[in-house]
Amino acid sequence: MQVGATGLRLSVAAVTGAAIVTSAGCDGYGRSAGESANKQADPSAARVTITPVNGTAGVRPDDPVIVRATRGRLDNVVLDSGGKQISGEFNPDRTQWRSNWTLMPGAKINVQASARNAEGRAVSVASSFNTEKAARTFKVSQDEVLESRRGDTYGVGLPLVLNFEHSVSNRAAVEKSLQVIADKPVLGAWHWFGDQQVVYRAKTYWPAHQKITLIAHLSGVPEAKGVYGTKDLIRTYKIGAAQIAYLDIAKHTMRVEWDGKTVRHIPISAGMGGSTEYTTTSGIHLNMEKDEDVTMTSPGRGPGDAGYYSELIHYAVRVSNAGEYLHQTPGDEGCLGNSNCSHGCIRQPASDAIWYYKHSQAGDPVDITGTDRQVEPDNGWSFYQMPWNKWLKGSALHR
Repeated sequence: MQVGATGLRLSVAAVTGAAIVTSAGCDGYGRSAGESANKQADPSAARVTITPVNGTAGVRPDDPVIVRATRGRLDNVVLDSGGKQISGEFNPDRTQWRSNWTLMPGAKINVQASARNAEGRAVSVASSFNTEKAARTFKVSQDEVLESRRGDTYGVGLPLVLNFEHSVSNRAAVEKSLQVIADKPVLGAWHWFGDQQVVYRAKTYWPAHQKITLIAHLSGVPEAKGVYGTKDLIRTYKIGAAQIAYLDIAKHTMRVEWDGKTVRHIPISAGMGGSTEYTTTSGIHLNMEKDEDVTMTSPGRGPGDAGYYSELIHYAVRVSNAGEYLHQTPGDEGCLGNSNCSHGCIRQPASDAIWYYKHSQAGDPVDITGTDRQVEPDNGWSFYQMPWNKWLKGSALHR
């Protein structure tokens, strides 16, 4: 799916040349439906028809609205769905317009359209119909980390993560409703992890210094029979500098780039190994949360148990859900740049940890090499671990 800054624009403009005529039918002659076309209409005038027809009740919210013109070309179409304008697209000769998105369930839908014949004479028509009510509804929310950091500047690996309140049956319909608009478009796709979470990522990374907008047009989307979304979700993200950290665990080094230029070399110490628990994962991680003070404890152990620890750590940036952080070393300064002595995290000198913490953005890639344990693609935000071809197979639309 290629997404661009232009997106899908609303086909809305001021109607000129004629006033909107509200009629009992949706016939573009500006007369009531019962009148005779032969006697009352100009045979050379453009004619506009709207589907669903005026007065229809119980229309499925996912049925398209189609406006057609004969003996002329469409000028403008305005589709109002419960107070929200729905965009659409004209065919090449502007004789047909088709809505792009679903309609609000249980709402009155209003359509206004105008067309002109070859001589430039305009005709306008208005129509209304009602959509069926939803027997049940579903909701969606953004990933908690992203929601808690709204307004922040993000890194070039930013994933768009949506969580649904219950299992999604009609994944294809939901995925079709998700629109991503980027100032600097690149190839990207959605991937389902289970039936309650869908994630969007770029094939490689986002270009730096731009804005990305996510519009989930979920109002009227049929998640299952009789189950519709009733509210859209819109989020905007600002992508900052391309900050990428490259870590070599075997060499105990970390190198940080900004927009392709190396800006800092940092001596590090990683997991001491000997077990999966104490082995730092290799692969492409992404910065997630950060906190100046984090108490880290050994998983599955309590005070008095062998291997138990509880340490207050400073300037910690989380990069997985397996308890892996980049943080200030709590001691063992001699390990930095020389050996691996942590419980699995990446330790840094105090000045470097503070610098990295200050400049880290959610979504910054952290590319780690040098261990025999690979991070799983669904461990935190490690989505770039999955090969692109496999990522595409997780899309309900396979694109």
